[in-house]
Amino acid sequence: MSNPQDETSFDVIFVGGGPGGYVGAIRAAQLGLKTAVVEKEKPLGGTCLNVGCIPSKALLDSSEHYAMALHDLKDHGVQLGQVQLDLKKMMARKDKIVTDLTGGIDYLFKKNKVHRFHGLGHLKSPSEIEVQPEKGTRQTLKAKSLVLATGSVPNELPQLPFDGQVVVSSTEALALPEVPKHLLVVGGGYIGLEMGSVWLRLGAKVTVIEYAENICGAMDRQTSKKLQQILKKQGMEFILGAEVVGVEYLQDGKNKKAKVQYKNRKEGNADFLDADVVLVAAGRKPFSEGLGLEELGIQRDSRGFVQVNDHYQTNVPGVYAIGDLIPGPMLAHKAEEEGVAVAEILAGLPGHVNYDTLPGVIYTWPEVASVGLTEEQLKDQGRAYKTGTFPFSPNGRARAMGFTEGQAKILADAQTDKVLGVHIVGPRASDMLAEAIMAMEFGASSEDMARSFHAHPTLSEVLREAALAVDGRARQF
Repeated sequence: MSNPQDETSFDVIFVGGGPGGYVGAIRAAQLGLKTAVVEKEKPLGGTCLNVGCIPSKALLDSSEHYAMALHDLKDHGVQLGQVQLDLKKMMARKDKIVTDLTGGIDYLFKKNKVHRFHGLGHLKSPSEIEVQPEKGTRQTLKAKSLVLATGSVPNELPQLPFDGQVVVSSTEALALPEVPKHLLVVGGGYIGLEMGSVWLRLGAKVTVIEYAENICGAMDRQTSKKLQQILKKQGMEFILGAEVVGVEYLQDGKNKKAKVQYKNRKEGNADFLDADVVLVAAGRKPFSEGLGLEELGIQRDSRGFVQVNDHYQTNVPGVYAIGDLIPGPMLAHKAEEEGVAVAEILAGLPGHVNYDTLPGVIYTWPEVASVGLTEEQLKDQGRAYKTGTFPFSPNGRARAMGFTEGQAKILADAQTDKVLGVHIVGPRASDMLAEAIMAMEFGASSEDMARSFHAHPTLSEVLREAALAVDGRARQF
């Protein structure tokens, strides 16, 4: 163990205070390791808490309430006067949620005796890191193990560079000063669809340009098609199989606008779209600027991801990496579990992450939540499987809520009936998915899910009916 009196020597230092870093640090401290975190930003929490998961969900919930007040509450017998949008107050609520949660991490650090250093971390050796604050003196810290958890940043397209006002990343899209007349979203993945949904509900025209022939990337194709149908019904427009070529800027009175050129990938013909704001949501890339990976010879792949073994160790002994910095889906809960796993490994415990049950959620309305294999992946593997689907429309709770669009889908092994994948598009799908994750974690069959009690009336009954449908037993309404 490190000398408890030495404030520059530790058992483990996490470089980065996002979900991977702060969760891993707390777990390491709980296990008796003298632990520190180096974070370049003043608030802890990384992208997720500050300019990602949390503020986007705050705006998604607020915009849902606004849309309900405009369109849906009258169906519940709630009559309102003229509904007005107070965007400034909505943004202030979002900011307060972020501040409260990031402040909570400071409290947890103090409670668990995690040391925090503010500044940019730069590797000097496999056991030393230099902390470079914006102002003040540089400081060198030592540790038996260094865990790199510096996260990711938005991808910038060379033909569509950010200017922070008209062509923006998700960071700026979370704090637009007014509702754009036309928001053009480049990328039909998680970030683009969520932020597009926020501004669509608040009154913007939203057009999504996606390079692939379908939205939601590698998601189960039937599920992504269902989501696209619903979002299109809400007013979101889609241009699929198209590539953005470039952008010109136009002056519209006092305001600057964008004229974006794109072309159909199959036919090659070009077209233009004018937009007040262009959100580039074309994925993210690992953030390792100034970290010193090259000096230590830490191996990365062609996309910049740090290469690690099954214990998250890089090719340099004593240096580990987790989260968005290593290959795999860039999800906060993945980083958290990897942070816990590496902390347990360093404490001599069998830390492990089961990537087969890694969930993915798109927080549109309705939500999309998935875990496990897709039907396309099963076909590619040549694996025999059974499918059960069931819609939300006959579900009593969904009807009481007034949200009946969507379906649940379960994929199970044809011989063993073991659940291989679950894909839900519907209200509160993110909460419903926990049952499926737990079932898969314990190797449950679709029959296990079908024979388990589900309170009535609840949305989760849709999942039970989908499980019954795997064996052709879904009850018809």
